[in-house]
Amino acid sequence: MASPVPIPAPNRDDDTGPRARSTMVVLAYCGILMAVMQTVVVPLLPDLPRLTGASPAAVSWMVTASLLSGAVLTPVLGRAGDMYGKRRVLLLSFTLMAAGSVICALTSQIGVLIAARALQGAASSVVPLSISILRDELPAERRGSAIALMSSTVGIGAALGLPAAAMVVQYADWHTMFWVTAALGATGVALIRWAVPESPVREPGRFDVPGALGLAAGLVCLLLAVSQGGQWGWAGPRIVGLFLASAVILALWWWRQLRAERPLVDLRLVSRPRVGLSHVAALLTGFAFYANSLVTAQLVQAPRASGYGLGLSIVETGLCLLPGGVTMLLFSPLSARISAARGPRVTLALGAAVIAAGYAVRIADSRDLWMIMVGAAVVATGTTLAYSALPALILRAVPAGQTASANGVNVLMRTIGQAVSSAAVAAVLVHHTSLVGGAPVPTLHGYLLAFAMAGAIALAACAVALTIPEDTDPEPEPETARAPASAAVPVPGAAPAPARASASASVPVSASAPMPASAPASSPVPVSVPSSATAPVPGAASVSESASVPVSVPSSATAPVPGAASVPVSVPSSATTPAPASASASTSTSTSTSTSSTTTSMPEREADPVSQAEPSPRCEATGPVRSGDSVTGEGALGGA
Repeated sequence: MASPVPIPAPNRDDDTGPRARSTMVVLAYCGILMAVMQTVVVPLLPDLPRLTGASPAAVSWMVTASLLSGAVLTPVLGRAGDMYGKRRVLLLSFTLMAAGSVICALTSQIGVLIAARALQGAASSVVPLSISILRDELPAERRGSAIALMSSTVGIGAALGLPAAAMVVQYADWHTMFWVTAALGATGVALIRWAVPESPVREPGRFDVPGALGLAAGLVCLLLAVSQGGQWGWAGPRIVGLFLASAVILALWWWRQLRAERPLVDLRLVSRPRVGLSHVAALLTGFAFYANSLVTAQLVQAPRASGYGLGLSIVETGLCLLPGGVTMLLFSPLSARISAARGPRVTLALGAAVIAAGYAVRIADSRDLWMIMVGAAVVATGTTLAYSALPALILRAVPAGQTASANGVNVLMRTIGQAVSSAAVAAVLVHHTSLVGGAPVPTLHGYLLAFAMAGAIALAACAVALTIPEDTDPEPEPETARAPASAAVPVPGAAPAPARASASASVPVSASAPMPASAPASSPVPVSVPSSATAPVPGAASVSESASVPVSVPSSATAPVPGAASVPVSVPSSATTPAPASASASTSTSTSTSTSSTTTSMPEREADPVSQAEPSPRCEATGPVRSGDSVTGEGALGGA
């Protein structure tokens, strides 16, 4: 696959401007509005057959169409954002959502309404795209809390949307609700254009159209079977055929993605434990979270004649769910702090465990309203912790150029988990009903079984989270030019010896006295090093006068010099390098030091017969060397 464009450092000069400060607020607004859009039709469902003249089965497609399009478009638009710009795709998805709202506000035809709801499903990509933008734009100290807040907008919007939509439907024409969401959507488009910068990270290449079509076909078959199994019959030919078709299509899609040069979804990346297990945890967490919303709403609206129901209206039901949304807003900073201190893996496991504890509260008491609200709030708290940890895990495990598509797949897994949760809860409640006033109503035992099932799935999510490998690798450092660790010095009578350097510094090397052209074989070389250095040097060679020799002085050196003249050398940090031979240096030798070693050849001179007979040594240097210096460096001064 093509390499992504590296992330430049965020422009700190713009961090204090009104637009930069508003980016997080605008993206959170978009996430909340997306969740509101998904829930606004729920209060309408009982009345839509009368208002549209359609059957209840046809009306249910207003929810199913949004679910299917959101599941299909989230990974597709995420990949498009990585390739063509996240802000651009975010604007597209929000524009489609606003257009769908306008269409819904203008018609009462069920077919057109279903198509418009499918357009609104494009907004499901808002959260993964926004998280990827925050990852690219914000500095590290602000990123964790921003991503946690962005993740919690799903629950906040759902909690706000239900009572708000119920009040609009109760006191105004139902088309008004869609005009309101259209106006809010247009406002979101304007705010995105004003406050959200285009992400600098792109992954160039050609978009995988066959991969997108294959994924869409497989997901539609799978989710259609899951969502309609209760109505069409799980053993019916249509459901069985859909499941078989989804298995075949997705298997062929998987095979092709592994062989594609630039796949829609990098399955080799998905197969890594840190990524794949995060997706599994997302599926299980989505299942556990969604059961809370489904069961709570039905439980409190059940008639009082059932013996456990509270008979609340849809507006009162929405108000009962509102504390859960407030809880998610308040606890999102806490989840960021836990992830920063212990890692997102621990936060995810803790969140799943808290969800399970919330369902334990629901099983203990589901008759009193205050206990129902407490249990729902505990589940919402756990969901906040888990949902904020999932994108953090993904961002740490995938390349910068694939953050939007990887988070899109993670949101897709949560969507599949929610669809499966809806089908499973419905199946449990259908099999545990009793007649109340001549109508079948789920029993309290059925609700408790649904709570127990969701709690068990939450514990499974906790176990999966604990198996995710820890993020122990340090952050990758930017690549910089580095000098070779050793340099060979051709010296007569001695073989080159390896050298090692841990650092080089700008070092002036000053000679204290001039030296003769050739030194006795046993002359010691005194080395003056501020931070410890000693060096054995196996042999000696004479170095001609006024040779310009770059010398690289490493950080720690040990070198006895069997044959060299006495030269004081100033080295700011300690170094250890072996030198194959020592050299007698004459006057006016100079070098300059830099952080990366440079290598130059010493000019030959006719003043010294030894230097004429032997090749000039090549040394790596980082300090000026003057007259009388014994030149030492990587290969000339050092030990093992």
